[in-house]
Amino acid sequence: FKEAFSLFDKDGDGCITTKELGTVMRSLGQNPTEAELQDMINEVDADGSGTIDFPEFLNLMARKMKDTDSEEELKEAFRVFDKDQNGFISAAELRHVMTNLGEKLTDEEVD
Repeated sequence: FKEAFSLFDKDGDGCITTKELGTVMRSLGQNPTEAELQDMINEVDADGSGTIDFPEFLNLMARKMKDTDSEEELKEAFRVFDKDQNGFISAAELRHVMTNLGEKLTDEEVD
């Protein structure tokens, strides 16, 4: 979860802002409004800071994993990676999504 958190926390300050959340959501093919992003943060922002820190992020992940729609969410996430919809995620497709998230992978890491 720490690695996932750092993908969102682009500037490494230990907090996820609406801007950072929006960047990741858009790279995954979503197009949330500013209000939707703020709602997502408010849902788990226990300390009222307007951002998500790591403990709050863990709370969000725990909620999402308990969600009954988790199988559908997994399928949706898979479809984001599986650009040609052939039921497999190729190395090129993985590299494309990870690059959009700002993760530079070597060929060895992709393989």
